[in-house]
Amino acid sequence: MEKNSLYETLQKVREVNPLVHNITNVVVTNFTANGLLALGASPVMAYAEEEVAEMAKIASALVLNIGTLNSQNVNSMILAGKSANQHNVPVIFDPVGAGATSYRTETAQRIMKEVKVTIIRGNAAEIANVVGEKWEIKGVDAGNTEGNVIDLAITAAQKMNCLVVITGKEDIVSDGKTTYAIANGHPILTKVTGTGCLLTSVIGAFAGVEKDLIKASVAALTFFGIAAEKAAQKTIEQGPGSFQIEFLNQLSVVSTDDIKQHSAIRQV
Repeated sequence: MEKNSLYETLQKVREVNPLVHNITNVVVTNFTANGLLALGASPVMAYAEEEVAEMAKIASALVLNIGTLNSQNVNSMILAGKSANQHNVPVIFDPVGAGATSYRTETAQRIMKEVKVTIIRGNAAEIANVVGEKWEIKGVDAGNTEGNVIDLAITAAQKMNCLVVITGKEDIVSDGKTTYAIANGHPILTKVTGTGCLLTSVIGAFAGVEKDLIKASVAALTFFGIAAEKAAQKTIEQGPGSFQIEFLNQLSVVSTDDIKQHSAIRQV
């Protein structure tokens, strides 16, 4: 994949200002909205059953996140997802904590069954549990990442018939045939609540302007990882609070030149 195509996708997001409809969790709503605004996208958080279908219809992308799960929001997610499907709006799904409880796992599988998901983004444990593979999970975080994550991504993409993004020490993107690994990012991302959830929404912003889903996802992951690297460098020894603020800054200023110079992508 040419680096030129990656930074062109970033430019497109900032020019188009895609509307990203998020039905996400209460822990990350503010951080997600600010992150999307910093990137150059336009966030909206609409949850009510009375309006989600209408909002999803006009959005550039719909992001569904089950982090703080309840039955009312699940109904809203399915209504919004079906509307997005009818109007060719990409649906990005984050099955937060799938595998931690039977309710979470069953809900994630129900959404995958009732909504045509375009991209699913999670850690290895979440993705494994959605497709019925065994993988350890602790709370809503991945446990020991034993097993081959690349093989898991390929298998999951083939089983679920959608693009799979598995994030971790190295991020994997696969449609079941073509697979990429992205090594950008920084460990301090795991010390700030909501960075994974924000990433899912950032992928939504990129997918909202780029029909090539692999290109959109690889570009989003690369951009996000480079922003984290630059923020970590600027706040070295200051801790996660300073990093979080600087990370938002970097989401707004990471340039196409940064992507040219620092992207760490390989096809596998």
